[in-house]
Amino acid sequence: MGPHPSHRAALPALKPVKRWEIHVERKLAAIGLMMVGSLLATSACSSSKQASTAATDSATQAATSAGTASTPPANSSAPASGAAAAGSGALIGVDYPRSDTDFWNAYIRYEPQEAAKVGVTMKTTNSQNDVAKLAANVQTLVSEGVKGIVMAPQDTAAIAPTLQQLNSKNIPVVSIDTRPDTGNVYMVVRADNKAYGTNACQFLGTKLGGKHSVVMLEGDVASINGRDRTDAFASCMKQNFPGIKVHAEPSKWDAATAASQLATVLEQDNDVRGVYMESSFALAGTLQDLQSKGLLVPPTDPKHVFVVSNDGISEELKDIQAGKIDATVSQPADLYAYYGLYYVNAAIQGKTFSPGPTDHNSNIIQVRPGVLEDQLSAPLVTADGGTYGGISSLKPNDPSLWGNG
Repeated sequence: MGPHPSHRAALPALKPVKRWEIHVERKLAAIGLMMVGSLLATSACSSSKQASTAATDSATQAATSAGTASTPPANSSAPASGAAAAGSGALIGVDYPRSDTDFWNAYIRYEPQEAAKVGVTMKTTNSQNDVAKLAANVQTLVSEGVKGIVMAPQDTAAIAPTLQQLNSKNIPVVSIDTRPDTGNVYMVVRADNKAYGTNACQFLGTKLGGKHSVVMLEGDVASINGRDRTDAFASCMKQNFPGIKVHAEPSKWDAATAASQLATVLEQDNDVRGVYMESSFALAGTLQDLQSKGLLVPPTDPKHVFVVSNDGISEELKDIQAGKIDATVSQPADLYAYYGLYYVNAAIQGKTFSPGPTDHNSNIIQVRPGVLEDQLSAPLVTADGGTYGGISSLKPNDPSLWGNG
């Protein structure tokens, strides 16, 4: 399957994988079949199936190493119909991590249409932010015969035993949005979450002139995303804006907790002029807290509290245009859906990848031996589309943003 239709004019495709070894094995099997005749037909079919399984296992291991062969998404000249046919309608298990945020609900809505583009079929489950339920869902999907699994584990440490079980069964895994702390996966598809924290820091630090206080409503540090965003924001503030006081609140992606924490800080510190929400989970509560304190005022008002979010949902883009919040980082929900399925299908087809630039404006990195990560683009969005701390941004009405789709 080629790149997502809206991301085709990009970098040239890298060198495709050489698969002559598999071709030779299949030719030998065919010759053996002709020699023994119909008497051993059943045995020959079994051998062919074993060869196919071995090829998939080999591809999975190679794709998550620092090997030299690579097959980036097909170039723009590749016909979509041919790529879909190559998918052979493989049955993919997809576990949705939660359905209590606008971002993940958007991801869920994108998934069926992206499956059609990739040329696969799906079995789906929803683990509702519970790693034990995710483990049980995986067992169910395996029992239903899926050939690969796409998941987004919210607890990136506790998922390790499940990954080990899938690896032992030669079932490739693609992790969306989060990166497991240990264990191998075929590919991680996410954005640079450290950049999220840095972008928010640069925007707020610039707007506040290096003064006043800000509140950071953290995600769960049990997640690599929560750790990356929190650490990057705190580090950037310490290095670039030491005059800004940071109230770091462990909200753990929970809206009620975040609203309570922000309300408490606003009571204790009347110099708060900035809020960094590590996800749109805190959007409604933050606006309510600011409204109750008389701080939900236009950006031109000296009392205005500058608010930065993460996700890029439609509501955030509308709130930026209305002057209620000031910036967000747009996580690509549509591309998460597409490339998760693309990569797991590639694993089943025996393709491999290497670190380096892709043809869809991203970069594959090796985060540790056995784990590659495709870091998709996640732009900063601001009211004026300006540049902050050397970081360029898009305006909230930019048609390239998925939240405007």
